[in-house]
Amino acid sequence: MNIKITDVRALKGDSAFLIDDGKTSILYDSGFGFTGFQVAENIKRELKDRDLNFIFLTHSHYDHALGSAYVLNRFKNAKVVAGEYAVKIFSKSTAKAVMRDLDKKFAFKNGISDYEDLADNLTVHIALKDNDKIKAGDMEFTALNLTGHTKCSVGYYLKSEKLLLSTESLGVYTEDGEVVPSYLVGYQMVIDSIKRVMSLDVEKILIPHYGVIEGAEAENYLKKALKNAIETADEIVSILKSGKSKEDAVNHFVAKYYKGKVKEIYPYDAMMLNTSITVDLIENEPKGGAPNVRRTLLEYR
Repeated sequence: MNIKITDVRALKGDSAFLIDDGKTSILYDSGFGFTGFQVAENIKRELKDRDLNFIFLTHSHYDHALGSAYVLNRFKNAKVVAGEYAVKIFSKSTAKAVMRDLDKKFAFKNGISDYEDLADNLTVHIALKDNDKIKAGDMEFTALNLTGHTKCSVGYYLKSEKLLLSTESLGVYTEDGEVVPSYLVGYQMVIDSIKRVMSLDVEKILIPHYGVIEGAEAENYLKKALKNAIETADEIVSILKSGKSKEDAVNHFVAKYYKGKVKEIYPYDAMMLNTSITVDLIENEPKGGAPNVRRTLLEYR
């Protein structure tokens, strides 16, 4: 099967890639709201007179999902596919309010202050459970619940091509080879998600915000994702157990990862919000809080 994967992002902070086998086309993530119409134009440029068939969402965060409402405005026949938990998120006015706010802040940072608000148009046509199959023309994907970054994080595995459409639960990959841990709802979930992918026959990984890696680079990415997830949790635990504050732990994480390419593409407000959530998570992981994390760390060393 000859599958072409094209970067259709409007800017590097976006997450939007077009997967096309010449007959069926899939948009993998859809980027920000304020870049949604430009992403749609980029798709039109690639497909020419053909239609967009599917939009696969990895999770419900604004920089991955909000653009789908704008792309659907231009490609009305496309079917939005996501995990069933994302449907619950899109139904909440409070969740959409957060998405709007973060989108507007990053839009303003990029010099855009006025654009159409389509957040209320967010929808999912096909809601998937773990291990469900989704047929996209000749391509058949298996949905994988890869939770940890969010409860709705879903990967899509195309076994015939040994290709994984990944999620941020595995870790954010940067152009300088760093892997930033991204646990927001579960530390153990992240560890389990990484190890689940390691157990698959995968040669190519399409990573949100980044693109395709394959072969040795894909293997090394997974190893580093596991190593960084474990070691960073260990560092947060050590800071908190030493009597230092949550702010100290947040500052440690930000100093370690918010630099270079990460700083270029990742909004500061989102980084600080997510890091604060991360520290709370590591401190309060169920079944014993930080000491339980320590036991988990020892298990996977």
